[in-house]
Amino acid sequence: MNYEPRNGGVVARRPEGGRRRGYFAIAAGLAMAFAALMPAGAHADETYPSRPIHIIVPFPAGGTADFLPRVVADKLRELWHQPVIIENRSGAGGNIGAGMVAASAPDGYTLLASPPGPIAINGALYETLAYRPTDLEPISILGTVPSVLDVRPGLPVKSVAELIDYAKAHPGQVNFASQGNGSTSHLTAVLFEKLTHVKMTHIPYRGTSPALVDLMGDKVDIFFDNLASSQKLNATGKIKILAVGGASRSPSLPGVPTLSEAGVPGFQSVAWFGLMAPHQTPKPIIEKLNRAVAEILNDPEVKNKFNKVGVEPVGGDVASTTKYIEDERARWGAVIADAKIKIK
Repeated sequence: MNYEPRNGGVVARRPEGGRRRGYFAIAAGLAMAFAALMPAGAHADETYPSRPIHIIVPFPAGGTADFLPRVVADKLRELWHQPVIIENRSGAGGNIGAGMVAASAPDGYTLLASPPGPIAINGALYETLAYRPTDLEPISILGTVPSVLDVRPGLPVKSVAELIDYAKAHPGQVNFASQGNGSTSHLTAVLFEKLTHVKMTHIPYRGTSPALVDLMGDKVDIFFDNLASSQKLNATGKIKILAVGGASRSPSLPGVPTLSEAGVPGFQSVAWFGLMAPHQTPKPIIEKLNRAVAEILNDPEVKNKFNKVGVEPVGGDVASTTKYIEDERARWGAVIADAKIKIK
């Protein structure tokens, strides 16, 4: 130890190395203090993902809702070199799978890929839910596909106007199929009834396939399906598509008018498929997933796969995704409340 004179006496002087160690200790303490003040997950995206990601699809395998996340999952595996596993957990209108995700750890390793039901409709439709749709954080809209107005081959109408006239002339006798109570196809038909002032009879089915089978067999009159599953049947004459429910005509059916063009102004029904995470998932992870999905949806190969099934890739940032879902909740919530539809 060195000594130096001070005020007529001698005091010990701290070695330079000790001074440096003191500075380092102070700096480390300050760093820890600042780290404690940083938001949780501020640097979570630096190591994410470091293990397999599970994407829950709350409907059976084989449909559009299952196909789209599988395409995205394949590309995420290539991008991040981590397994991305699709799990189908169907039941209760999608509520079982959605509830699983809502109750999962908010770490980005369990996600939900779903059509509107569990995300934007079921909160207003069901009397009780085991989860709150707002407990799911929006990541991205994978794609959209317009609803289409299908009619059975033997129904004596060739246009939307003729269908409306026929339904008014036969009140309650025209029936419409749906994928089930409270499904998008059910609510779309309810919206059609409201805007056209017709009264029809609801025939709920357990999904799209059995509804289409009976439509082709002239056992049910109309069905608001999504374009992806109806366009081939229309092309072969097994059913007739009278109109599409989007704001503009579909490139797949350029000669088929929108319902607004066909005399039902204000009509819009578009199926969409959202990617969601549990509430309180760190924002950096949400943003990293959003950027990755946007990159994937811009891939020409992915665009081609989506377009083949009539789906338009969307993407968009987190803010626009959140706004889109909020608007859908409000729109379908109003339809449900007006029609007084409730499921126990």
